[in-house]
Amino acid sequence: MRKLRMGMVGGGTGSFMGGVHRKASAMDGMIELVCGAFSSTLEKSRETGKSLYLPEDRCYGSFEEMIRSEKQLPEGERMDFVTIVTPNHLHFEPAKIALENGFHVVCDKPMTLTVEEAETLEKLVKETGLLFALTHNYTGNAMVKQARKMVENGELGDIRKIHVQYLQGWMAAELSEQAAIKPWRADPSKSGVGGSLADIGTHADNLVSYITGTRITEIAADLGRIGEGRVLDNDGNILFRMQNGAKGTMSISQIAVGEENDLSIRVYGSKGSVQWNQEDSTRLYVKWVDKPEQTLTPDGNAIYDDVRAVSRIPKGHPEGYLEAFATIYRSFAEHLMSVLDGHPVRQPDYPSVHDGVQGVRFIHAAVKSDAENSAWVNL
Repeated sequence: MRKLRMGMVGGGTGSFMGGVHRKASAMDGMIELVCGAFSSTLEKSRETGKSLYLPEDRCYGSFEEMIRSEKQLPEGERMDFVTIVTPNHLHFEPAKIALENGFHVVCDKPMTLTVEEAETLEKLVKETGLLFALTHNYTGNAMVKQARKMVENGELGDIRKIHVQYLQGWMAAELSEQAAIKPWRADPSKSGVGGSLADIGTHADNLVSYITGTRITEIAADLGRIGEGRVLDNDGNILFRMQNGAKGTMSISQIAVGEENDLSIRVYGSKGSVQWNQEDSTRLYVKWVDKPEQTLTPDGNAIYDDVRAVSRIPKGHPEGYLEAFATIYRSFAEHLMSVLDGHPVRQPDYPSVHDGVQGVRFIHAAVKSDAENSAWVNL
């Protein structure tokens, strides 16, 4: 009975995502940060470590040094897993080296820049038996899990149609203005072939798969690169087909003026439908063929017990972004603790390396489809 020891790659002073991951991982008291390679130089890394009250000798100048040094420590002192919170182009190498040296991994999305890199990590996870979690945080929301459970148990009947959208407006400014906010987002060498596709499209793709329990198999994409000097997509509309025969539409945009973080999904079955919106995350709207419409909340009578357990506070107190992240970390921690204790491993409920591969394939398929005048492309 001890806390799991986490090492962090990235997340230096001023990093938004670094702070999110540190807060979320600590929320349930199961994980503690013990070391990090927070920045590109030893000096900056130690500055961050000092602000986090870490010993100087556990703050490293590179992820290679951190993984090598931590591996040499006694088993009772070294980190148990690595969490990677860097820009997209710095996901693959730290994850690969961590797995090769026996460390479990938590990684931000998209998992890698290329399909080949993603498949390499998938193969490494299979060969090593190590755990790999991908932080598609919206799957950690209690009402998303309720929707998934309702589909899984057949309450909605056969799933026929899905509509998902993820709309933001922060890229509506000129390229020079928005690049000053997150400069690497506009750089294909760091973001990859997808712009908004990689940033928010992968969340939409993952949410569809998570709730419906089936994957997108074909897409036809019409992408926009709106604004002078744009190289990567910042807008798009996508038709998609599912493994089970259902069809759907996806709309993503980061130039939708006035929108903040409008991620929402509607899933339509033969018996009923569900609607969830991230900006109203503690409510799930359910409509039926032969019953009145329902609004479900995390502490309501119609909620599954294992879904209710995800919620941390009483009804009427909204949970959101950080709590969803924390749920992924808690699920990962419970899984890892069961592995370390030698207990039988239950089916984990967090996005995995396989979801990471799917996300990278989705990005590349959408870019290919758009280049071929929105032709259908198989994932």
